[in-house]
Amino acid sequence: MNRKIKRILKITLPLLLGVFLVWYSISKVSLEELLQYVKRADYTYIVLGMLLGLLSHLSRAYRWRFQLEPMGYDIKLGNSIMAVFATYLINYTIPRAGEVARASIITNYEDVPFEKGFGTIVAERIADMVVMVGIICITLFLQFDFIYQFLIERFQPTKLLVIVVLGCAVIMLLYRFIKKSRSVFALRIKKFITGLIEGTLSIFKMKKKWAYIWHTLFIWAMYLLMFYVTTFSVDELNQIPVGAVLIGFISASFSIAATNGGIGSYPVAVFLAFSIFGIEKDPSIAFGWIMWASQTLLIIILGGLSLIYLPIYNRRKK
Repeated sequence: MNRKIKRILKITLPLLLGVFLVWYSISKVSLEELLQYVKRADYTYIVLGMLLGLLSHLSRAYRWRFQLEPMGYDIKLGNSIMAVFATYLINYTIPRAGEVARASIITNYEDVPFEKGFGTIVAERIADMVVMVGIICITLFLQFDFIYQFLIERFQPTKLLVIVVLGCAVIMLLYRFIKKSRSVFALRIKKFITGLIEGTLSIFKMKKKWAYIWHTLFIWAMYLLMFYVTTFSVDELNQIPVGAVLIGFISASFSIAATNGGIGSYPVAVFLAFSIFGIEKDPSIAFGWIMWASQTLLIIILGGLSLIYLPIYNRRKK
């Protein structure tokens, strides 16, 4: 019974949060005003952003083959591409279910054992997380003065120092607890951290490790570019600072994990990030919706076609 409740909550809570955030973001700007921004948008930049997003997805599908080759599996590029698009589409319905479906598709059509296929997807997510941490570190370095000044203006220096000291103390205490404790929770954390390290280091043991690393960097470069290029579709954001793009991108990326595919949370995350730089509310929310809707449309079309065409493609190959 508890498992059923957990499964229901995993599906319904992100959806409910998404619905609430949709209402919240639209309440911040009138629907009529939002539609005006959509009508006035420069669709050349929106389409260009979609093409950059498409390149990142194709690169992800091609990169996946590098992980499977050392295990003796040379999967068809077509199956890899369609499995990736199916993953994104399914994640809009049930969070993280797409990864399971992706491994299942390759098991079904390429005879790759499920646990091996799923293991490569986990390692892939670790590589992506490492790059994301790198982007955050670069952003903090480039925008340190701005972020520092922003925090000083909103928090008293003494309070800010206390928060930092307390934060460091909590991290150190948690580290000591996890290191010495034999509780189930601590052991799971240890196992998780060990898995992260092993998964990351396994990339360097690949035969085509440099190609894999290059594709990983290319994927995230395309993500950043599609976000930046799409800002030009809204006239009010044409002079947007680089710092706003970086912080907006990071905030929007994390929002995707909060709800199914970022529904509702994506525009709010963009608005909150852009507001730090004094960018007006209406164009920020409008851009968030334009950005999210354009990429979602791409996934719905290509993900849907992939699910339809997968059995046809593999029947012809037999």
